[in-house]
Amino acid sequence: MKTLTDQLSQYAAYHRDRRNIITHFVGIPMIVVAVAVLLSRPVLGHWGGVALSPATAVTLATVLYYLRLDLRLGAVMAALMALCLWFAQAVAAQGTGTWLAIGIGLFLVGWVIQFIGHFYEGRKPAFVDDLVGLVIGPLFVVAEAGFLLGLRRALQHEIEARVGPVREGPPARRTA
Repeated sequence: MKTLTDQLSQYAAYHRDRRNIITHFVGIPMIVVAVAVLLSRPVLGHWGGVALSPATAVTLATVLYYLRLDLRLGAVMAALMALCLWFAQAVAAQGTGTWLAIGIGLFLVGWVIQFIGHFYEGRKPAFVDDLVGLVIGPLFVVAEAGFLLGLRRALQHEIEARVGPVREGPPARRTA
């Protein structure tokens, strides 16, 4: 299994433009919430006050993967994913029209925002080359938020040593 640094570095290689990263702070949470909303039906039962649905299973599997990569980031992801699941279950309890409108609306708008970011980046999304990028994206956003807060500097430096620093604008043109 790849390490946290391996996974984040591979994902970060597709995300070196600051504008692209900013779009991910909006687009990825929208997509994660949308997927949780859409997978929160059907409810297969309840356990300890939690509705058991495909969203619950996906959330649990994803959180366990994050915890295996890194306990600290995994714990943050567990809390965020729990909030996401709580919201998703509340939306799924609404009428079908509301459930679908919120789920599909968030999903589509989130992806539009993502593709705008990748237009700035000048590079395709990471998941095109490796589907694991779909799972690493939310973790990348949380790690980047931590870096902005001055946390996990050693991890940030390891990633930048592999893929370079974040750019503030378009990449430099190559001359022959």
